[in-house]
Amino acid sequence: MDQISFFSAEASGPRLADLAGVLCGRGQIVSFGRTAARLSVAVAEVWRAKSLATEFARRGVQADVLRTEDGEPLVRTAFRADLIALANAWRPREEKELPTGFRLTGGALRMWALAAGCPAQRHYLLAVDEDAPGTHALLADSLRQLGLPAQVVGPRGGGPAIRVTGRRRLATLEELIGSPPPAAAAVWPVRPESGSAA
Repeated sequence: MDQISFFSAEASGPRLADLAGVLCGRGQIVSFGRTAARLSVAVAEVWRAKSLATEFARRGVQADVLRTEDGEPLVRTAFRADLIALANAWRPREEKELPTGFRLTGGALRMWALAAGCPAQRHYLLAVDEDAPGTHALLADSLRQLGLPAQVVGPRGGGPAIRVTGRRRLATLEELIGSPPPAAAAVWPVRPESGSAA
């Protein structure tokens, strides 16, 4: 597990690039001219919004917890010059795209899990953006590059989402994203007890 630990969120420490994790799900980024960009993500629960705002702050980015027009909790930054590179990479055109050569890190995966992760029986689901279907298979490939074979599932499988299945893979996922904030404990992947079968 030494190689996995190298890529974990706790080993790498918080980085601005980790914010790409919310774009793996429903997150959106818009630019203002070519000088600044604003990142936002609607989530299902208030605790997710508060936890994400805390994680943003750890990366030097102030974010407000608001509500969408539909009443969903929303995390949103101001327009910031340090987010323009993220905007250029993820929205080179109108539709959100996975950047060429994108590689997930433990930190980005942690942000994705906080925004849109949920256990489902013996699986863990990471919700993806249904309005950006071109990203789904590429995100599953990015997980495989981290040693996490994963599958794209549709609504019948609890999606649209990327599904991680298997005790060893769930243990790897848990190690990559690090310890949960207290409010997230119930939806965090659980490391199996030692000696459990895969």
